[in-house]
Amino acid sequence: MEKHVTIDRRQFAFGSLSAAGAMALPSAAFAQEYPARPVTLIIPWVAGGPTDIVVRAFAEAAQKHLGQPIIADNKAGGGGSVGPALMAATAKPDGYTISQMPDAVYRVKIMQKTTYDSQSDFSYIIAVSGYAFGVTVPMDSPFKTWDDVVTFAKANPGKVTYGSTGTGGTLHIGMERIQKHSGIKLTHVPFKGSAEVNVAAAGGHVMLGASGSSAKPLADAGKLRFIQIWTSKRLAMLPNVP
Repeated sequence: MEKHVTIDRRQFAFGSLSAAGAMALPSAAFAQEYPARPVTLIIPWVAGGPTDIVVRAFAEAAQKHLGQPIIADNKAGGGGSVGPALMAATAKPDGYTISQMPDAVYRVKIMQKTTYDSQSDFSYIIAVSGYAFGVTVPMDSPFKTWDDVVTFAKANPGKVTYGSTGTGGTLHIGMERIQKHSGIKLTHVPFKGSAEVNVAAAGGHVMLGASGSSAKPLADAGKLRFIQIWTSKRLAMLPNVP
């Protein structure tokens, strides 16, 4: 494979439309030889989480073919919206700053004023991955099922705390919908990524963790226990979790 790739603006725009998804790049005309220097990859989560691991793997594979380093830069916060917002505000539209784009980027403008337009200010180049989400508890938690949570929460409104990857993120919105469906009130504790959520839940700093497959290593180690998964069918890797 050639060491360098040549991408003109028209080709890139077509590629972004046909592969719209999670990785975003400011729109700009590319030089004939790209990249001619290192590329910065913004990861809008704390290090060690599932997205961080997946995106870093993409970067490691890509830089071998591009012939230039791809430098990961974790900019966590805002349910994953801080990193892309930083890119929109500070990066030149030259292709040398890219960012993973979580779906919170599209929701945040509904909740507050933003300095960027998620549809017009970025060019999308590839879909990275999807996730399986669910709810965890510490191993010594008295909650054995979601029904246990509902029963306690109805008797103690607001007493049950849960951690998520940030306000407005998929896990936060998911938990809000579940609360409404179950007729309960929980207290949200936002973190900067699933790695922080998992550690907080395992340590009992929150009573529930809204997380996903990233929590499985701690579950396998006997630190966490899944009590529900947000899928239409049970997962093969968690066959006993409803």
